[in-house]
This record gives sequence, C-alpha cells and structure tokens, in this order.
Amino acid sequence: MEERTVAYLRGAFKRHYEATEVSPPPAPNEREWGYIPWTAQAQTTMVRHRSWLDVGNLGRFLTEERPQHVYFSAAQYRDPSANSMSRKDWQGTDLVFDLDADHLPGVDPEETTYREMLATCKDALLDLLDVLEDDFGFEDTTVVFSGGRGYHVHVRDDGVHELGRGDRREIVEYVLAEGLDLDALLARELVDGIGLENPTEKRTLSTTGGWGKRVHDRLLALVDEVRAMDDHEDKLERLQAYDGIGEGSAEKLVDVFDANYDQIAQGNVEVHGRFLTLARQVAAETFDAESAPIDEPVTTDINRLIRLPGSLHGGTGLMVERIPRDAVADFEPLEDAISPVFGDESDGALAIEVTEPVTVELGDDTFTLEAGAATVPEYVGVFAMARGHAEIAKQ
Repeated sequence: MEERTVAYLRGAFKRHYEATEVSPPPAPNEREWGYIPWTAQAQTTMVRHRSWLDVGNLGRFLTEERPQHVYFSAAQYRDPSANSMSRKDWQGTDLVFDLDADHLPGVDPEETTYREMLATCKDALLDLLDVLEDDFGFEDTTVVFSGGRGYHVHVRDDGVHELGRGDRREIVEYVLAEGLDLDALLARELVDGIGLENPTEKRTLSTTGGWGKRVHDRLLALVDEVRAMDDHEDKLERLQAYDGIGEGSAEKLVDVFDANYDQIAQGNVEVHGRFLTLARQVAAETFDAESAPIDEPVTTDINRLIRLPGSLHGGTGLMVERIPRDAVADFEPLEDAISPVFGDESDGALAIEVTEPVTVELGDDTFTLEAGAATVPEYVGVFAMARGHAEIAKQ
C-alpha cells in the first residue's frame, strides 16, 4: 500500500471516529487493549499489553491514533498492562464465539460472493443464538458484526467469567454437536408389557428442548410431509432417499406414520425398527444443519483479544457493528455496516487507481472495477483500498 493511500485511509478513519461515539465494554479498566497502526508495509505488528490508563479517553485515542484495527481482551485482569499473561493476574473471561464466513462448511471463497458468504454466516449465527439462548439460557449476549468475514457473540451472564478452558471446551462440543448421535439423546424407561413377564424398554426423544427436540422437530416434520403427500409413489420415493430404506421398508413406514402418529409426536422412536433407522439419519441431518461452526480457539482461549464494537475494520473499512438482538434477522452487513461519514453515491465520488480487477458488493449495488483509473463512491473506494485492490489517485 502506497504512503498516500495510508494517509488517506487514516484521514478517513479519523473522520469516522470524530463523528462516532464508541462505547467501551464493561469494566474497561480491567481489560487489556491492543491495536494495529496503519503502515505501508504488508507486515504489521500489534501494539498490545495496554491498559485503560494507556488508552485514556477512548474517543480521543481513536481520533488521534486512527488505528487500522482495535481490540480489547475478553478477559479481565488485575494488571492488564503487564507484559506477560502470568503477571496480569487473570480474574475471568467473557464467553466469546466467533463465526467466520470463509470457514463455514460448504463455503468456497473462490466460488462464493462476499454477500453470499455473509448471508450463510448469518444463518449460522441464528443457529448459534438458538443454542445459546434456548439450551443454555444465556440472556446477557452482545451480537457484533466483525466488519470483515463474520460475527462475534459476547456472553456475560453470571457464572461464565470463571469458566476455565475445559468448561469452555465442553460448551464448544455441545454447540458443534461433536460426538452426538441419536442414542446419546434418547431417554430410556421401562414399560410393563401386558401379558409379559418382563418389562420392555421404551426410548424417546425430548420434545421440550435441546438437541433431542431439534431432532424430534425435524423427524416429525418429515412424517408430516410424507403424510400430506397425495401420491403414494411420491411417499415411497421420499423415504427411499434414506440409506437402508427400500421399497418394502418405505411401504411399512407409511403405515407406521399413520398408525402411530400420536406416539411419534410424543417422541417415541420404538414404533418400528425401520423408523429407528430413519431417525438415526434424520439426527445426523439435524446435527449437520443446525450446529453452529464456531471457531473453537476463540471460545476456549481465556486471553483472547476481540474487535472493539464501533471501531472500523482496517481490511474493509466497514464498521464493527453492535447489533440489537431483535434486529439480527434483518441486519444487512454490506449496507448497515457502512460508516455514514463515507457517504453514498449522491455525496460525490472518489478518484482511485485500481491495481487489480475486483468486484465490490456494497450497499444494494455491485461495482465491477477494472484495472486503471476509476471514480467511485467513497465507501467503495475505502473498501477497495483497505482490501489492497486499489490506491488513492495521485493528485
């Protein structure tokens, strides 16, 4: 990146910070602070082990330093400015989750557009929030668009700060549905059989919460789907899509769905042997579709630094945006995270030199930039320069 481009971006970031009130996290004086300054070199070094006293007034610090990236520690310490973790005297850590769009299963950064990647990532975010809120009962959650490839969730409920790496790893395993199968979810009870000397075992899925309910919901939805089909051959074809379900088994299952619907709705999976075969595969589908592919090291690392909401992401120029919980579903990162100070198409344009062809998806438009001189809205130019695809035009 040319020095003139660095100077322009630093100036643009300053304008953002002058116009934006950035709120610190809870207990900012107990957290380590770090930042990466703007430089023309590709390799940059983080300035870290700073305390709140070093930062001073946050607004003034951001306006004067105009950093490329800004971070604070998820952990709280007695001495956050100590230059070794052992001397900081750890007091606890927020429970933090990170979702990166280009690390999601089925996402190929070479084939998937930025907008599509972020849409897929938001789906994963909603799955994550469903698990955190419904299964763990967390209420004090802060959702943040990272300004780059995904989302962060900060959990600060009572009791989470003291969790060690092992406890956090168990939470990760649950969120990822690691090691889960249908048998692990089944509740077992002995049921007296009429006319039988020994009681029989009944296995059921939970219909009230957790992974058991998710599997049961998906299984019951399949049963309802098949029962609602008018054509009998369509019912058989739908069921034969599952391994181990041939035509005869499918015929039997169609009858089982009708004859045992109430039992199935109550979570009973013992209605037929082939139904259990089907349930195992639906369980695997559920784990794959509804687990949240979080970045494990972020959650288990009790000393992790995380991006400051309200700051700008130096690799995109987009805001690290805190999202109200009830606004997550409607949040559009490539529109809502554009800093207002960078304007829109009606506010004039910026002259840049595109160094390599690039497609920029921002706002409700797609900009195809060929190598050479171009005039674009400032927010597009800031994005292209921050990504390393362009330089500010020479005056």
